Amino acid sequence: MADLKSQFEQAVKDSKALPEKPDNMTLLKIYALYKQASSGDVDGKRPGFSDMVGRAKWDAWNALKGQTSEAAMQEYVDLIESLK
Repeated sequence: MADLKSQFEQAVKDSKALPEKPDNMTLLKIYALYKQASSGDVDGKRPGFSDMVGRAKWDAWNALKGQTSEAAMQEYVDLIESLK
């Protein structure tokens, strides 16, 4: 677990220095996996129609509901590695 945590922390650093900016759907996936890994299941109400970005982020995170933080960390690490 400690090894996965350090890989995750390194992937978070690496995500800020990717060779090119990922498309919006990939960015949402990165965001959702990060939130699931660090905070667990989504909480709070779904943002309204006027907050389209917040709503998309909430929906992406909510789609991962029930996934363990370890699984989300591993998926995050794998995704960032594939984008390098």
